[in-house]
Amino acid sequence: MKNSVLVKTKIIVILLISLIINKFAQSQTTDCLKDFDFLVKKIKEDYPGYNDKVTDANRAQLMALENAMRQKITNHPDSCVYYLNQYAAFFKDHHLGVSRIRRETNQQQPEIMDVSTYGKNIRIHVDSLQQVTKNAKGIEGVWEGYRQKFAVAKDGQRYVGIVINNRGWEHGQVLYEFIPVNDTVFDVINFSLIKDRRTYTTTASLHLDGKIIEIQYDTRFVRKTDSDILDKATLYSYEAVYPNGINTYPVAMYLNDSTFYLRTTNFEDDESNKVVMQHWDEIMVRPNLIIDIRNNGGGQDEYYKELAKIIYTKPYISSGVEWYASKGNIKYFEDAIKKGEIRNGEEGLKWTQDLVDAMKKNIGGFVIHPNNENDDNIIRRDVVYPMPRNVGIIINEGNGSSAEQFLLDAKESDKVILFGNRHTAGVLDYSNVTPTPLPSNNYQLWCPMTRSTRLPKNPIDNIGIAPNVIIPFPATEQLYDRLDSWVYFVKNYLELVNDNNRK
Repeated sequence: MKNSVLVKTKIIVILLISLIINKFAQSQTTDCLKDFDFLVKKIKEDYPGYNDKVTDANRAQLMALENAMRQKITNHPDSCVYYLNQYAAFFKDHHLGVSRIRRETNQQQPEIMDVSTYGKNIRIHVDSLQQVTKNAKGIEGVWEGYRQKFAVAKDGQRYVGIVINNRGWEHGQVLYEFIPVNDTVFDVINFSLIKDRRTYTTTASLHLDGKIIEIQYDTRFVRKTDSDILDKATLYSYEAVYPNGINTYPVAMYLNDSTFYLRTTNFEDDESNKVVMQHWDEIMVRPNLIIDIRNNGGGQDEYYKELAKIIYTKPYISSGVEWYASKGNIKYFEDAIKKGEIRNGEEGLKWTQDLVDAMKKNIGGFVIHPNNENDDNIIRRDVVYPMPRNVGIIINEGNGSSAEQFLLDAKESDKVILFGNRHTAGVLDYSNVTPTPLPSNNYQLWCPMTRSTRLPKNPIDNIGIAPNVIIPFPATEQLYDRLDSWVYFVKNYLELVNDNNRK
């Protein structure tokens, strides 16, 4: 009888757990479907590219996608954000998409341990290990990177990475375990100081006859010897076999008496303008200027204004934007006014209110901001600088948004030649992106409010801007602050152009 009661109790517990799980899944599904319905409605009503991109030819395809996404959400609600973005991707606009809302929590801080999840600390004599291994070719040794230094030594039959200097860690704590796959490749277990944090596995490999170890697609380290200068020169010059592809740093320097080189990695702040002004005198006495904007994804047009001055040669027409006067977009601005979220004080408030008033007069259509209605869209500058005479701009597929607008302006100059081997990203036609939380408040939709007056004749989205001159060398994946073959190709090209023009 007692066993029967226990069995019944277990069955009840299992049923309760199943009921809780089912209710949680149903709640997830309901929340995601509400988010999806809101997303579909918002894009249809407020996205300025909707009527341009949804036509009689593809309307049925969009409806089929909508139905398919609803079914997938019902079946797999835990993949909600993926399906929301799949729907947004139909419009082929990288300014349109969904992201998670990151919020501060009052959760208890994780417990930081004195010993990593490896289970123990290991003290080693660093100098002795360095002397024994400075000419070695295997994994054991002292390794130094850009922000981290560790030793690899044996702990029994295991090769472990022991911290020497690493932010947030103490000397002797074990960060890695290296498991040999062969003589030069290792599976790497990464340990943590956070209690109950799971380990994760990556891959490492030895290169340059054992002088370099790469944590693949992440970072790299040089084997420490007696010469700190030699070690750092090797590390800084080494080109990764498995680059992470994201290290592009600003550079400003003269290459010789004829050519100045400037790399600007974004237009998200005023740094580009400041660097140009800082080096103005050096730039303006040389006939050639290289502007390298590889991987510059844009920002705001005002942050390339000093570059625009230098390359200008003649008046040109610059396309502006028109605002989509939907009810949702109008409400967005009205809510921002009420909440005090408008920047630039009274001037910003007046600019916003003038736009709202204009939009209300043409609901469902497009309006140009009243401040710009009388503009002829012709860019005229007071000065055409004699130097530099030739400007080479290096581009790649990482350029989008305001970086592409800079290139459109630059193409109007008689000084400018674009160099690269691929088109830019093609993310410019619909802009002025604003976030809108979805009903669950777990995600937000990023949706443009304007379209370019270039449309429909001269689209950029999903097409990009082509280089004038194709660089015949392969692209450098890991730029850091180095000069590569692309820079020297453009340097030689511009100097040959300059020599030819003087004949």
